[in-house]
Amino acid sequence: MKNYFKHIFITFLLIFAFQSKAVSNDIYFIDFSKVMNESTAGKKAQDQLKNMFKNSNKKINDSAKKLKEEENKLISQKTILSKEDYKKQADTLRKKVFNLNKERDNAIKNIATKRKKAKDELLKKLNPILGKYMEEKNIAVVIDKKNVLMGNKKFEITSQIIEILNKDLKSINLN
Repeated sequence: MKNYFKHIFITFLLIFAFQSKAVSNDIYFIDFSKVMNESTAGKKAQDQLKNMFKNSNKKINDSAKKLKEEENKLISQKTILSKEDYKKQADTLRKKVFNLNKERDNAIKNIATKRKKAKDELLKKLNPILGKYMEEKNIAVVIDKKNVLMGNKKFEITSQIIEILNKDLKSINLN
């Protein structure tokens, strides 16, 4: 009886070992961040977003400098102006600063929205490519690399997918 249970236990262990080995060969991973940053379309989108940020930042910094100059001018005229005039000008300056901060927040939100849109569009174009690749290579599952604790490099398919994506997608529309 003891040998019977021992044989069943060993049989289950062997079956489980072979199944887990077979399944592990069907699971691959992809570094989506790398696809986003290194594919042709992803690079172009990143460059456009960087330029938008630079232009927006330059415009806001120029406006901030002008407001700082206005503030310094107002401070220097504090003793010359009446309290009412000084208060009016200070309130006007505060409103301008508030509007500038609002403009900065809107610019950041706009760029974040466009970045998300680009990421979503890239993922939308990537899904059929991944599906076709999985079918051709008989792959069961593809996982994003950020969700993989540890994996053998031979199961990473990022470079192959970037190569295919570069042929199919040249740019992403951010507008």
